[in-house]
Amino acid sequence: MAMSTIETCKAEDPVVVDNTENGQQHSEKSQWVLNAPDPPTPWHELVGSVRNTISKYQKKCSSLRGQEGPQIVLSFLRGIFPILDWGRNYTVTKFRNDLLAGLTIASLCIPQSIGYATLAKLDPEYGLYTSAVPPLIYALMGSSREVAIGPVAVVSLLLSSMIQKLIDPAADPIGYKKLVFTATLFAGMFQAAFGLFRLGFFVDFLSHAAIVGFMGGAAIIIGLQQLKGLFGIEHFTNKTDVISVMASVCESVHHPWNPRNFILGCSFFIFILFTRFLGKRNRKLFWLPAISPLLSVLLSTLIVFLTRADKSGVNIVKHIKGGFNPSSIHQIELTSLHVGALVKIGLIAAAVALTESVAVGRSFASMKGYHLNGNREMVSLGFMNIIGSLTSCYVATGSFSRTVVNFTAGCETLVSNIVMAITVIISLQCFTKLLYFTPTAILASIILSALPGLIDINEAYKIWKVDKLDFLACIGAFFGVLFASVEIGLLVAVAISFTKIVLISIRPGTETLGRVPGTDVFSDLHQYPMAVKTPGVVIIRIKSALLCFSNANSVRERILKWITQEEAEGNKNKEDTSNIIQLVILDTSNLVSIDTSGIASLEDLHKSLVSSGKQLAIVNPRWQVIYKLKVTNFVKKIGGRVFLTVGEAIDCKLDV
Repeated sequence: MAMSTIETCKAEDPVVVDNTENGQQHSEKSQWVLNAPDPPTPWHELVGSVRNTISKYQKKCSSLRGQEGPQIVLSFLRGIFPILDWGRNYTVTKFRNDLLAGLTIASLCIPQSIGYATLAKLDPEYGLYTSAVPPLIYALMGSSREVAIGPVAVVSLLLSSMIQKLIDPAADPIGYKKLVFTATLFAGMFQAAFGLFRLGFFVDFLSHAAIVGFMGGAAIIIGLQQLKGLFGIEHFTNKTDVISVMASVCESVHHPWNPRNFILGCSFFIFILFTRFLGKRNRKLFWLPAISPLLSVLLSTLIVFLTRADKSGVNIVKHIKGGFNPSSIHQIELTSLHVGALVKIGLIAAAVALTESVAVGRSFASMKGYHLNGNREMVSLGFMNIIGSLTSCYVATGSFSRTVVNFTAGCETLVSNIVMAITVIISLQCFTKLLYFTPTAILASIILSALPGLIDINEAYKIWKVDKLDFLACIGAFFGVLFASVEIGLLVAVAISFTKIVLISIRPGTETLGRVPGTDVFSDLHQYPMAVKTPGVVIIRIKSALLCFSNANSVRERILKWITQEEAEGNKNKEDTSNIIQLVILDTSNLVSIDTSGIASLEDLHKSLVSSGKQLAIVNPRWQVIYKLKVTNFVKKIGGRVFLTVGEAIDCKLDV
């Protein structure tokens, strides 16, 4: 051990080594760092990941050995369909609660679905189709107990704004529907792939701040789009940016318009907001804001029918096709000229839908105290949309507003989604003819009433207070959606979020450390002004996670600048020789990886220090870092001065 002690503290210049018991202990700990096994290569990590995944399935298969065929099939089905697992403990009491919750969200879902279909530039029945089949599929495969599935405003806007650039829904509605179903198929495939191959981290590039800004901007655009129905405007722009929409509204002022649409829509808009206010004041009236959209549809339809207001200029929905979801397999166009653009649209829609649904599901799962499997959620949402695309549905996901109502209504399981879907199917079979006289202004008011929940000013202010770069991503998404387009807003948000990751990882951050009084902890002198500097020693910590070609020279220059400043301060008192810098300690505990440029900069730093009579020590290098430093013989060049802690580096006495 004595030989290892000499080698550990030995420098290129003669060094007097502490051979006391403490010195031997320090040397032994240094050897722990220097003699660590080689880290796994990327290939070994990939193989290990695959092996771990396979071993999990092998354990599941081994647990099935000795069981009979039907039991094996049942266990396999339980893994795919969680309803077979929790359904065994289902009770009448739970069904009573789920029945009430399902009927409550159905009363909200039906008018919202019709409105969101018009937002997606589809016929009203397609919104109802999307609230029928996807909830049934999710109830079989999903793991969240509270999420209510169906069309949502943001995804409806996203699809219409992007697909209408490929084909005009007014000129070719059949071709437009085919592209919508094809984009939905691609969205489902991407969602399922994210879950099956555990690629959910791609969705995380849509950060919380970006989603807040994107939702706020989309809400304003959706609201402006409803001015067409609210004012009964005949000629309206297909563009989604605020300038084009406002220009279209201003142009329509010169054309005749019927104020009855505006009066009818605003009256029921105020009614819906009033019921929401009552529901917040008295929680026992939670059902009132949930059924107010349906009441608005029924009452307004009755008013128009009795007064024949449609003959006086009130725009109505007219025919809504009834019956169960028709097959749309023959409408999927995988050989279309627009297939490349549809893949991109499907990817964006998949990411947005996943982000909203998983975030909503996890929020309510934490309230109920259970864990939500993110990968399983992605798979269930993916297969739900794949099957939905084949049954005349467009992209469905978890709706925040309906999930809140579902939770408040006391849902116990996903049976509430089944009840909602059955109610929608019954409505499609029996009641669509009754909606012939439904005014379009009411659908606009229902969509408008759902938008305030998408604009979270308090959260945006919180983001501003906490992290300015996050706020930049937030407003980037907000203004991108508002003044450009939905996809541009998302692209700006992802670009800013990705840039933030890169900046945090590689920016040349350094900080000088001092010992916090009464402890063995060394911390930033600016954060802890009471921390004490060690005479003759400069301790510098690299804050970057990477030391690479983009920041290595800057880090080296900053370190030399700190040393120059310390020497300048020490020269003010020439009689005190203890301030002469003898040792520079580099704390690399934050450094995850280093490349050849980083190693070259450390070598230049070492040469500069040696030329001025100083020595360099490395503290707490990570696995990959110490491996590369040994491979390039940098450890030998600094005399093996590699330590586990800053305290041990200081205690290694040097002969100056």
